[in-house]
Amino acid sequence: MRQVLSVSFPQHLVKEVKKIAKKRGFDSVSSYIKQLIEVDKGLIFETELLKTIKQSRQDHKAGKSLTANSISELI
Repeated sequence: MRQVLSVSFPQHLVKEVKKIAKKRGFDSVSSYIKQLIEVDKGLIFETELLKTIKQSRQDHKAGKSLTANSISELI
């Protein structure tokens, strides 16, 4: 079941969104917004990234990291 979601934007932003959606080849603003939401789901949040960096530093200090001269050595 579909529902309508009403979003309020300033006039200049409405024009910009419509322009970008058309330029990117979307049939509608709705399909463009749906794609943006899907892309957003895959983004790494700053807090997650910082947590990963902190854990990586701890692993490195504990000797749990590998040293390689090239990427092929890691594969």
